[in-house]
Amino acid sequence: MINYENFALRLSKLREEKEVSARDMSIKLGQNPAYINNIETNKALPSMSMFFSICNYLEITPADFFNDDIENPYAFNKLLKQLSSLSSNQLNLLTSFIGSFQINS
Repeated sequence: MINYENFALRLSKLREEKEVSARDMSIKLGQNPAYINNIETNKALPSMSMFFSICNYLEITPADFFNDDIENPYAFNKLLKQLSSLSSNQLNLLTSFIGSFQINS
């Protein structure tokens, strides 16, 4: 579960997975170059509207941001979009293939 203390860590992780610098992200969001850095160092929190802009920039939903069960929601959502175009047979084959990677614990 995401709380105030790890909001900054989650943002940093998601930004790094998108392979963008804090400075570039700040500028693309129309903010000063230190904006994202200030959030990631717990010096500031975004407004609600800016939080939605951050999620939009990261190509995730606000729910994705707070769902730390999914490590990389950007990649996960991209994969889901690709899966939706597969046939039933292709999905079955892929499911079997992925199942071969799972480790029994």
